[in-house]
Amino acid sequence: MRLHSLLENEKTTLPDMEITGVTDNSREVKPGMVFVCIRGTKFDGHSVAEKMLQQGAALVVTERDLGLGDRQVIVPDTRAAYGNLCAAWYGHPEKKMHFVGVTGTNGKTTTATLIKEMLTLDGKKVGLIGTVRYEIGDEILESPNTTPLTAVYFELLAKMADAGVDTVVMEVSSFGLEQHRIGPTHFDIAIFTNLTQDHLDVHGTMENYYLAKRMLFDICDFAIINGNDAYGSRLYEETKCEKISYGIKQSENQCFHAMADDIVLSTEGTKFRLSLQGRTEEMQMRMTGMFNVSNAVAAIAAAKHLGVSEEVINNLLLDYHGVRGRCEVIPTALDFTVICDYAHTPDALEKALASLRECTVGRLAVVFGCGGNRDAAKRPKMAKAAAGIADYIMVTSDNPRDEDPMTIIQDILAGLENTDVYYQTEPDRAEAIYLAMKQAKTGDVVLLAGKGHEDYQIIAGGVHLHMDERELVADAAKRICEERV
Repeated sequence: MRLHSLLENEKTTLPDMEITGVTDNSREVKPGMVFVCIRGTKFDGHSVAEKMLQQGAALVVTERDLGLGDRQVIVPDTRAAYGNLCAAWYGHPEKKMHFVGVTGTNGKTTTATLIKEMLTLDGKKVGLIGTVRYEIGDEILESPNTTPLTAVYFELLAKMADAGVDTVVMEVSSFGLEQHRIGPTHFDIAIFTNLTQDHLDVHGTMENYYLAKRMLFDICDFAIINGNDAYGSRLYEETKCEKISYGIKQSENQCFHAMADDIVLSTEGTKFRLSLQGRTEEMQMRMTGMFNVSNAVAAIAAAKHLGVSEEVINNLLLDYHGVRGRCEVIPTALDFTVICDYAHTPDALEKALASLRECTVGRLAVVFGCGGNRDAAKRPKMAKAAAGIADYIMVTSDNPRDEDPMTIIQDILAGLENTDVYYQTEPDRAEAIYLAMKQAKTGDVVLLAGKGHEDYQIIAGGVHLHMDERELVADAAKRICEERV
């Protein structure tokens, strides 16, 4: 690509030379590339700008004058500039497709996947970008980040456009927005699910976290916002684009544009009444959980805005079992139910347990831990949320990373002080699951929270150990059956 075409709105006095690539990674710089100086938490690309030119870079993009003459282009924000450069490098694939973005602390994956499945059933070729995986039609790719890093994102979009994708449905993380990973992407629809404590180790305050999420609603045409959430109510008032509210009716005075009430939950599925666009309809779906009702209402509202028929929506909900690791029933031959869910924040855990409480005949048990090297303030809050609903708690490990698992467990246990809930601790997650299942009786529900779709455990040094809770449950069930003989 020629330099002047790549820079588009940026000015340079350099001749219009051929450019061989764009990168923000100093280890990837090759002759003829443009190097973008990004200031990160541990490394500032500005510190090696001159060295990159010596190694053959054609140009560096900076946020300040580094004394490099016409070999530098100075911009207000190099992250934003990098997004624009990557978009241009890949031929602006973001202009060739429609986009639906879902943001929030919880519910992004299920909401985005439901929309993707509805559009696919309606005959569209759909791309999916999210926490569990990336999809280009039927092709499935690994998902290292909820919202891909900038260059990866635009390369992925280019592949989607080349494959004939019509609509991209994606989870948009606060990191992805704040770091301008999505460049100049504009969204036809943006959905806000909720905002609860998470990622404060990065954002510092809930206000900063909210402001990062809000950025999505400055670059969309139509917003669908959760009215049950306090931050959602604030966002609804602050958002200038066309918008509707959605939610679950919790009082006689509540009224949303898309609303569910008369909800009946069971471990086999859910029934509810949906009010949308002046019409009321009885709905039924295989997924369970009150939070999944909320996710489904958002997805239905988005699908209808995109022209998907009621027949397609209803058929999808009746057949769709849900996203792996999102209120997923793990089958066993035992007389109680085991459910796996990604709930890893206090609010998500509380909502998952509250939903299961409504459809639990016997006792409700929960097995959970907290991630190491992450927001430690939420650890006791997770325990407190569980203690208010569960009959039995097993505190174990999640992804301890570089922290001592027992230190994390002790932080969690602080939230159980002054409660009378029965609990045990077992740092070995496989053994913890077995012990919780061993104590379960007929009609009980055992919730495995935190890991969800993950099939690994991250320990010291960033090592990923294989750990799939479906396998752990199968092993535990086999042991229990053998012990009962």
